[in-house]
Amino acid sequence: MKSKLNYSRRKFIKTGVSTAAGIALTARSISAPVFLKDGKLGEKVRVGFIGLGNRGSQLLNWFRAHKDVEVAALCDVYKPYTTRNRSSVDTKWLAGGKVPQMGEEFSDKVKRYTDFRHLLENKDIDAVCIATPDHWHALQTISAFQAGKDVYVEKPLTITLHEGRMMIEAQKQTDRIVQVGLNRRGSSIYQELAKKIQEGLIGKIVSAQAYRVSNMYPDGIGNLKAENPPVDFNWDMWLGPRPYRPYQYNMAPYYFRWWKDYSSQMGNWGVHYMDVIRWLIGEQAPVSITSHGGKYILSDDRTIPDTMEVNFELASGCIIQFHIYEASDATGIRGGEIELRGTKGTLVASQNGYKITPAKPGQFQSWTKLVDAEEKSLEAETSYGDLAIKENSTDNLIRNFIDCVKSREKPVCPLEEGHRSTSFAHLANISLELRVRIEWDAKNERITNKEAANQLLHYEYRKPWKL
Repeated sequence: MKSKLNYSRRKFIKTGVSTAAGIALTARSISAPVFLKDGKLGEKVRVGFIGLGNRGSQLLNWFRAHKDVEVAALCDVYKPYTTRNRSSVDTKWLAGGKVPQMGEEFSDKVKRYTDFRHLLENKDIDAVCIATPDHWHALQTISAFQAGKDVYVEKPLTITLHEGRMMIEAQKQTDRIVQVGLNRRGSSIYQELAKKIQEGLIGKIVSAQAYRVSNMYPDGIGNLKAENPPVDFNWDMWLGPRPYRPYQYNMAPYYFRWWKDYSSQMGNWGVHYMDVIRWLIGEQAPVSITSHGGKYILSDDRTIPDTMEVNFELASGCIIQFHIYEASDATGIRGGEIELRGTKGTLVASQNGYKITPAKPGQFQSWTKLVDAEEKSLEAETSYGDLAIKENSTDNLIRNFIDCVKSREKPVCPLEEGHRSTSFAHLANISLELRVRIEWDAKNERITNKEAANQLLHYEYRKPWKL
């Protein structure tokens, strides 16, 4: 059976499908605001943006496209990103560091900052969008809570597992609204599948897998020496709580993804896929984790593996496999980005659609099939730059966040969900760092079979920064 859906963003917001946790995307009329501003009803949510590089600029423009959003402030440690003047960007950065196009025009009412703490002091700001490198998310989110701001924070939620729990505790104390930017939570395809899979569509889930493939052979991120940072770039502030070290071009503005002090590909891509898989299955956390891999091929400056394989064992008996290949090619999953294998059939899915293939009977079994073949796809409806988008799931997430700022309802990807999904990445990296299988107590958030591993759940911040 094959059907096609043409979901517009507006239709998705209006008819959103309930998630397994009972959360639904709910429409809010932008002409009838329900939140108070200075003792009276306000019409717009005033948002400040912290981090305006590649992803931050995308979010800025998706936010400002909503008529009930007012851009109130811009903040970045690189001044040209706040002035939105690409001609003043260092020419070396323009050579391939994913510098945003910029060029947007804002009135003088939009405040500009290079220190996020000054932005948070602005009482005219209702909410902030945080799209800084991973090692900054916890500090900036907790500071925003304490300043009375609601928060949209990009994935991965944290750089350490301990930070996530601290963020959750801070939210409880301040009662702020938080949306974590795991954009597949805003996908109508995955919203539909979250309900169907847990109702037994393909039976009990036995295994799941996803890939990160990007053949960076032979040069990787290159080998560079320390140099002076670009003019108007506050390198010390960029490092923040991490130890001081000299600037290198293949760290910032974008290359931090390949340095374990600031990110990882397990965090960058793995969190997306682990979030979707555990959501569809209805699981919270792994019970054991085994990682294999290393920097086997590339001789670049990276401090993360170019090859990595991770097995997550879940309490239900399902085993998730995540594969990272950055020094070779791989076919990945044909026709999708994740694969779930159940007793009745196999699901291959992406944000664009899904396909279910019935299982074949094995030894001694007499049945023909236990589920019908099914295929569903979305039709292309819009574009973003050179990218053809069938459904902008991030924009759906933004719309939901804005609505929840007004209604004070829980958003579709709350902080606890973002923390649990990000935990998969941290545990995988710890297993690889120590070269051991680790057993995880999700309730107490402790590694139970190797006490020394718990030391890697956090690190000591560089002064004066502290949670």
